[in-house]
Amino acid sequence: MSQLLLVEDDAVLAEALSGALRGLGHSVTVAGSGERALTALFEEGAAADLVLLDVMLPGIDGFEVCRRIRARGSVPVILLTARGDPIDVVAGLEGGADDYVVKPAEPRVLDARVKTVLRRATLAQPADSAQRVFTLGELSVDRAAMVVTNNGSEVHLTPTELRLLLEFVDHFGQVLSRQALLRRVWDYGYTGDSRLVDAAVARLRAKIEPDPANPVLLRTARGIGYRLAKP
Repeated sequence: MSQLLLVEDDAVLAEALSGALRGLGHSVTVAGSGERALTALFEEGAAADLVLLDVMLPGIDGFEVCRRIRARGSVPVILLTARGDPIDVVAGLEGGADDYVVKPAEPRVLDARVKTVLRRATLAQPADSAQRVFTLGELSVDRAAMVVTNNGSEVHLTPTELRLLLEFVDHFGQVLSRQALLRRVWDYGYTGDSRLVDAAVARLRAKIEPDPANPVLLRTARGIGYRLAKP
């Protein structure tokens, strides 16, 4: 059973959505504001495998809550946005969200998204032990220990960022299209949102590139996707 923290200020909607998710097998705690969610997570130690976060909140909005969650941990975040507004979506993804769902969210769709995001935390171990540690310049990926280091310091990645990096490691030197990455990392088909990929790549570059504005490891194949290559 997954532990979900639902951050929603509309009490009627929160009750309906939490009840539906409980009926689908999840344990749900509700926070009515961003401040309450942050207190529950970081001061009260509330258990949460994933945060369902409304964008439009009184006080601290969902974007800021997401940034604060990401600054202090790797718990997955799915944004609940009232509109599919590109600005809202991109701002949320750049702030560290793993995915987004447009409200009103159909419970079974949301359940599927939750399960997909949580699956990213369970990564298959390679059969060949020789493949377990990958080194590229100052970047090291120990797949057995699920530890990434850069310049000797551990790099803290979210499950989505880690799975994305492992896809590039497993296909080193190959160009991976955005749609291929959506299938392999997000478990999405043709209709997946390529902005998920672009935002996750930008966050990954910020953590592994010497100069994220001029990437030398994770390179863009214009009009296609990305590839991991020697600097």
